[in-house]
Amino acid sequence: MPKTTPEQNKALVLKAFDTLFNKRDYTAAERFWSPNYIQHSAHIEPGREGLFNLIKATPPSLKYEPGVILAEGDYVIVHGRFSNIGLPVNWIAADIVRIQDGVLVEHWDVIQDEATEQQSKSKAPMFGDRFPTY
Repeated sequence: MPKTTPEQNKALVLKAFDTLFNKRDYTAAERFWSPNYIQHSAHIEPGREGLFNLIKATPPSLKYEPGVILAEGDYVIVHGRFSNIGLPVNWIAADIVRIQDGVLVEHWDVIQDEATEQQSKSKAPMFGDRFPTY
């Protein structure tokens, strides 16, 4: 397969995340995640099925919003928000994925609970331009 550009890799990750997290189209999502997908997240069971099963177990109201996205070579980092996840607060995540042959093959993440304006010492929102309302 020809080498992809960082822009192509960013577009691939955004489409993959929207397909799985927002549309919940598991059949279509299979074409974005390798059957040999390596999952480094402590809260997700191994492989593609572990990720898909996690999403299946979340409320249908789950919403993923991408923010800043960076790519270098085969790696893409997306700073995003997971809301309506069945927890008291949203999650802000930096998801790091490695792409090989046009599919996501490996994943790491760093996740934080989203702070309210009252909780934020900086008084700047963690995601976007406004604080969440709970």
